[in-house]
Amino acid sequence: MLILPAIDLRGGKCVRLVEGRLDRETVYSDDPAEMARKWEALGARYLHLVDLDGAFAGKPQNRKAIQDILQAIKIPAELGGGIRDIETIAAYLDMGMDRVILGTVAISNPALVKEACQKFGGDKIVLGVDAKDGMVAIHGWDSTVTKTAVELALEMKELGVRRIIYTDIKRDGTLMGPNIESTREMAAQTGLAVTASGGISCLDDIRAVKELEQFGVDSVITGKALYDGRLDLAEALRITAV
Repeated sequence: MLILPAIDLRGGKCVRLVEGRLDRETVYSDDPAEMARKWEALGARYLHLVDLDGAFAGKPQNRKAIQDILQAIKIPAELGGGIRDIETIAAYLDMGMDRVILGTVAISNPALVKEACQKFGGDKIVLGVDAKDGMVAIHGWDSTVTKTAVELALEMKELGVRRIIYTDIKRDGTLMGPNIESTREMAAQTGLAVTASGGISCLDDIRAVKELEQFGVDSVITGKALYDGRLDLAEALRITAV
């Protein structure tokens, strides 16, 4: 199982939000590229990047910081946040991004998801499924729509998506532990590869997510626990390597 350290970008800095709220932000570094190098040096084999400004603005906002990160590391990375057209997807892939994550656009323009999967391949396009009480949240988690997370995932699977990142918003940045039940349900009901996200606080949470490998959950994103020192990346990597 892969562990993906998260680097959330806002104003060119590395930050973390609680429950996706801008008024609950902590700045962890003024140099995201240096943070990326740190996680790589500690053994990370993949990074998860989020353009938070882009997610709220609906278009990329942190290109310079993203480019600096890609130039600083040798391991692959994925990126989400404000990616809502083919040109932006192409630009990030050309920049060296391994995968791009589509979220809100899957609701507003599902045809784009289909086109992207056909043009770039299903392994390059990841669906970000963000849920609040089981319902899909969009526009930087600012609102929900009348569609369940599983329903959206199944619809996008038909369009060529092979992987989803499933985030329970109420757990994100809270250190409350991941929503194991809904993550297992997502993987089991869709048959897609699933990256778990939200709420990781300790090694026991990593162990709990690893138990979901049999259902198709093959990776997990962690942010706040790493930055706060609650989770030791080297030890977490040892657990998931077994």
